[in-house]
Amino acid sequence: MTITPPDLRRTPDNDCFLRALRREPTERTPIWLMRQAGRYLPEYNAVRARAGSFMGLCTNTDLATEVTLQPLRRYDLDAAILFSDILTIPDAMGLGLRFVEGEGPQFERPVQDEAAIQALVAPDMNRLRYVFDAVASIKRALDNRVPLIGFSGSPFTLACYMIEGAGGGEFMRMRQMLYARPDLVHRLLSITQGAVSDYLVAQREHGADALMIFDSWGGLLSADGYEEFSLAYMRSIIAAVRATPSGRDVPVIVFTKGGGQWLERITECGCDAVGLDWTSDLRDVRSRFGSRVACQGNLDPAVLLSSEAGVRKGVHAVMRAAGESPGHIFNLGHGIMPRTPPENVAALVDAVRQHST
Repeated sequence: MTITPPDLRRTPDNDCFLRALRREPTERTPIWLMRQAGRYLPEYNAVRARAGSFMGLCTNTDLATEVTLQPLRRYDLDAAILFSDILTIPDAMGLGLRFVEGEGPQFERPVQDEAAIQALVAPDMNRLRYVFDAVASIKRALDNRVPLIGFSGSPFTLACYMIEGAGGGEFMRMRQMLYARPDLVHRLLSITQGAVSDYLVAQREHGADALMIFDSWGGLLSADGYEEFSLAYMRSIIAAVRATPSGRDVPVIVFTKGGGQWLERITECGCDAVGLDWTSDLRDVRSRFGSRVACQGNLDPAVLLSSEAGVRKGVHAVMRAAGESPGHIFNLGHGIMPRTPPENVAALVDAVRQHST
């Protein structure tokens, strides 16, 4: 059953995260964590077992809602993020997504030659209805307590998986095609760009309070390649979202893992915030770009595999680097690792609260 979208005009009771994205003063540093719902939580694993498969979990509105809310029951977080996967768009294009235990995502029908790429078409958004229903369901279940973040992978990141057929490694098939047949790569990116734009707009219309673009593999590109094959397409997506009535004022976060050397360009792409991995110098970024965009990050997720004392030390270092000016959202420099002890996440959240209030 299709779920009616909620009223987008309501501001969440806790809007600290949204104010930080707008670089407005906040009473504390807001915090949420990439992959805050996931395999490190025993309650997530129980629901995942009930679902029978990862995609079974993603496509079940009630279960996707449940696992999205789980970390908010444990921790004092300032935002929820939709539980889904970046590869839902290629799956809706008919590539046959499946997740193999211990190996990650795989596509039954990757697009590795000219015929496959020429035959590719943008997906019918109705095939992604389960995502939009989950957004609306989660928004209602949150009952206006905290904002909800919607997201997508960047066109380049999605194309890496679509060409390679699986995750991991250095995506050599994709990188070879960049140089051998850039025209084919641009065709693939153009189709995917349109799909991502429509996908994010629909998430916004169904209740997402902010949107994030995960450019997980943009850091593999050369300096010129990053502008041509990644940033240009994200810039167009943000412009397309902004051109819609619902997307005119929605905050957008761009996160390029390994992209710290291109932050000058990223801050000019139209985004409201940049996500930083742990290799970026947060103090320098805040000094150079803090008047343009908010900054999100950037604790190394491996710190959460250490001790409570190690976690608190790492948090304090990030908070000192962020300084006191508005516009910092505490997060990790990438997603929570599966072996992370939940009690270390609790220590992290507590340390952020103690340092910023």
